[in-house]
Amino acid sequence: MSDTGSIATGPIATGSTITRAELVEAMIREVGLSRGDSARFLNDLLGVIEENVVAGQAVKLARFGNFSVRSKKERIGRNPKTGKEATITARRVVTFKASALLKEAVIRGNL
Repeated sequence: MSDTGSIATGPIATGSTITRAELVEAMIREVGLSRGDSARFLNDLLGVIEENVVAGQAVKLARFGNFSVRSKKERIGRNPKTGKEATITARRVVTFKASALLKEAVIRGNL
């Protein structure tokens, strides 16, 4: 996805998971924001996404993917250990669908 005008220079994680702190560090390094401004920006961005998803709104991030809420009906399931039937209550779940560009980048293994 390097042809998108991105300023990112590559993976930022030191382990197998990117943490909030590593995202802040990347913003400091790549954008030049202060630590406080970077942390506030990330928190505000994630807050806007969360508020809209909780409200049932789909959040579409071009070239990345879509977050949405799906309602699941009550159903009968089984305890895999005992085989005993149990009722699984109705609930709302968050789903994420990666964009075609993100999927292709993952398949190719590069940005």
